[in-house]
Amino acid sequence: MVSVYERGAYLVNGTEVIPDSSEALNEVKSKTGKDVSIEQARKETIAYGILEAHNTSGNMDKLKIKFDKLTSHDITFVGIIQTARASGLEKFPVPYVLTNCHNSLCAVGGTINEDDHMFGLTCAKKYGGVYVPPHQAVIHQFAREMLAGGGKMILGSDSHTRYGALGTMAMGEGGPELVKQLLNQTYDINMPGIVGVYLTGEPVKGVGPQDVALAIIGEVFASGVVKNKVMEFVGPGVASLSADFRIGIDVMTTETTCLSSIWQTDDEIKEFYDIHGRSEDYKELKPGEVAYYDGFITIDLGTIKPMIAMPFHPSNTYTIEELNANLMDILNDVEKKAAVSLDGVVEFSLKDKVKNGKLMVDQGIIAGCAGGGFENICAAADIMRGSYIGSDGFTLSVYPASMPVYMELIKNGCAAALLETGAVMKTAFCGPCFGAGDTPANNAFSIRHSTRNFPNREGSKLQNGQIASVALMDARSIAATAANKGVLTAATEFDGPINKYQYHFDSAIYANRVFDSHGVADPSVEIQFGPNIKDWPAMTELPENLVLRVVSEIHDPVTTTDELIPSGETSSYRSNPLGLAEFTLSRKDPAYVGLAKDIQAAQKAVMEGKCPLDVKPELKQVMDVIHTVYPAAGEGNIGFGSTIFAVKPGDGSAREQAASCQKVLGGWANIANEYATKRYRSNLINWGMLPFIIEEGELPFKNKDYLFFPNIRKAVIDKEEEIKAYRVGTDGLTEFTVKLGELTDEERQIILKGCLINYNRV
Repeated sequence: MVSVYERGAYLVNGTEVIPDSSEALNEVKSKTGKDVSIEQARKETIAYGILEAHNTSGNMDKLKIKFDKLTSHDITFVGIIQTARASGLEKFPVPYVLTNCHNSLCAVGGTINEDDHMFGLTCAKKYGGVYVPPHQAVIHQFAREMLAGGGKMILGSDSHTRYGALGTMAMGEGGPELVKQLLNQTYDINMPGIVGVYLTGEPVKGVGPQDVALAIIGEVFASGVVKNKVMEFVGPGVASLSADFRIGIDVMTTETTCLSSIWQTDDEIKEFYDIHGRSEDYKELKPGEVAYYDGFITIDLGTIKPMIAMPFHPSNTYTIEELNANLMDILNDVEKKAAVSLDGVVEFSLKDKVKNGKLMVDQGIIAGCAGGGFENICAAADIMRGSYIGSDGFTLSVYPASMPVYMELIKNGCAAALLETGAVMKTAFCGPCFGAGDTPANNAFSIRHSTRNFPNREGSKLQNGQIASVALMDARSIAATAANKGVLTAATEFDGPINKYQYHFDSAIYANRVFDSHGVADPSVEIQFGPNIKDWPAMTELPENLVLRVVSEIHDPVTTTDELIPSGETSSYRSNPLGLAEFTLSRKDPAYVGLAKDIQAAQKAVMEGKCPLDVKPELKQVMDVIHTVYPAAGEGNIGFGSTIFAVKPGDGSAREQAASCQKVLGGWANIANEYATKRYRSNLINWGMLPFIIEEGELPFKNKDYLFFPNIRKAVIDKEEEIKAYRVGTDGLTEFTVKLGELTDEERQIILKGCLINYNRV
């Protein structure tokens, strides 16, 4: 189905693949009659051309990118604008769209969700932005319909910012990277590797975009072959896919840990822009005559079967056929993996879902930026037409991704067909994807066409003894399962017609409801603040020396941002840094907050000109040990705080709060064997935290130990590759080393200043 080349490859005329080898360039010459170098061929990818057009550094090895447009939603835009305001924001320098699709139910925390929405509306007026009210569209669907453009670049404060199928290179990052764009700064990265994804054939009936996406994720996630790289979709198979189908694959590229994605475009994409009244935004994109890719993946679409990603990760994939044929063996394997993910806190099993040899499902969800597309829902309606989900425990909820999509489903009868089955249609909302809606019952098993299925992401709480689980599937197989009254069923078993419906976009829906300043700022507008919207607390510069206490030690193979700062009920506190910080690591390590605050008290004493030993007497013994080797470390040149260790933190969401909450509680660093994503490491840096790397192996410290980093400020300034550190024990100082990895000069300055706010403060 999916094959990964160990080395790169040349693509000739978009159709011939020549794997990289000592003879590859000779073969290229024999087919083209031209001498081509690998350096030239690298410049012939679609991605290279777009990056070059947006790079301001003049150096294609060290990129400084300026984006064409920005987009955020209502659990990120308040913090972003507050940070930019603290740095002197006067107007949005590029189109900036504020959507409201995460806290849109306004169901938790009193008035605070709608307070955030009114903050967004008044800021759009004051600074010259666009405001999309709740229930109108999820962030990425609005961007597809109204923002994407051929050859353009969009930056979003949500990890699934992916519009590559429409010819737009889009990236999801933490809020501070959007702040930089609002302050006319740049997105600084090394030139990423470009991985070709070569498609052939066409999908069989019943196979949908989520099936293709899960097949890719299952093949590439563990190896990291596309990590922090750009996936470029090319080949003759692209033409067999509709725009919606391409979009459905594209949005899930985030789960491979790639940096971004881009697709070749054609008349299918031109028609998409025509339908949406934006014909001028279409641009034909294709690789040059000879393009070189640093990695290469081939996919025969005709061999893809209906897929399922079992709990608790999108890469835990099987074909539905394989799962049903080897049910108990696979469920045993899932239980073993779950024991690691859940730390044994609760009992977890899906074996009780097996009835008469069949796996029974409790809930189906088709929703959000991945599942709520027009074609997905139309296909689900066709598969379920004339069936009934029954009156037992199984439920099915369908969330169209935007009001224009919803309107067309009403007009073409698909909404009625679904409602007749017992399914429920709801408005555009991202809640089911991150635990703010449709949380299943305890021990329930949900199948979802959404983006992620991390532990507790669906809303259950381990600390309360709750556990539900989610498997990812395509809308078509979810519909087939629903039609079979909850028996897990692949859509390829459906033998009826799945029709192709013409889509008509009703622009009046947005014209009548969305506020668009058309880039004109109105400084006279007063921003509407709710009582929950708080400024960031004061943060100090990096001191000369650091004493850090380890306050959490996590040895899971991967730690997600959902575990670092849980989603769901915490969303209502995203505008309150101190309030949100109380939830940090609450599901993974409930002791973290108390331990972090305990050592933070010493740093607060330093900032207030008091003696830290008075508020934290045990530090006297720590300092006595440090003074045996570093007698000058002390008043005026030392800081105190916390750090965590995790093997590979930061998989998943782009949410900056995974880092900022640690900072608010006095965190100065993370120590890791590696970082799961660039965006999490960037979030640490932008919040003034040191992204330490330590070699794999037995740790030289344990949880609750004190660590000492002498001359840390000088080490950052001098760009030292290895940084000396010590474990402080009753037996003295035990030396070990860590690394910071590559940092730009600007990133070093941000760390030295203590955070991006301090770096930009006017």
